[in-house]
Amino acid sequence: MHILVVEDDRDTREFVRGGLEQAGHTVDVADNGRDGLLLATSGSFDLVVLDRMLPELDGLTIVRTLRASEDRVPVLILSALGEVDQRVQGLRAGGDDYLTKPFAFSELEARIEALVRRTTPEGPATVLQVGDLEMDLMARTVRRGDTEIDLQPREFRLLEYLLRHAGQVVTRTMLLEHVWDYHFDPQTNVIDVHVSRLRAKIDRNFDQPLLHTVRGAGYRLAADADAA
Repeated sequence: MHILVVEDDRDTREFVRGGLEQAGHTVDVADNGRDGLLLATSGSFDLVVLDRMLPELDGLTIVRTLRASEDRVPVLILSALGEVDQRVQGLRAGGDDYLTKPFAFSELEARIEALVRRTTPEGPATVLQVGDLEMDLMARTVRRGDTEIDLQPREFRLLEYLLRHAGQVVTRTMLLEHVWDYHFDPQTNVIDVHVSRLRAKIDRNFDQPLLHTVRGAGYRLAADADAA
């Protein structure tokens, strides 16, 4: 899944980000309410983990704004405010779940899984597919035709990002920011290495290549014959 974490405390933010990424999710972060709202309204996230007490714009205002615009993205509120009336206030503002700090990551992960099941009863967006390449986001599996493909966590995140942008040219900068969390080009060949490894796994021994290099631009995941 593509998850947004809005949390101003650096230690908590990196704890959540690291755990979610280790579980195979793609994670974007914001450390203040205004940036969080801007990202949340982009419509590209499957779920938002939202701190309640944030600088510039508080969490309840963010979730109220999302609901007022009829944005139904699932929101899990995190807060040190754990009294019953405070939890009720968060849920009535539009939060789908409320987890008090401190918390165990295992509980956060379980609540996210339950929240996704509860808020997507028809089961959309759990499988990404291009041609005969299929990624099951819940089972964390990848198959091409009848062949199961074993990917490392970073390769899984890279492929998920490419699948979510299937048919589009994805630049090196986009991959650095969304898969590696770099906000500049560190003059490294890390992308080339991982794309090469991924291409070997999903294209080698198959008749039709799916992962194409667009010279001077980036990469494109597509099944059509004109993709290259």
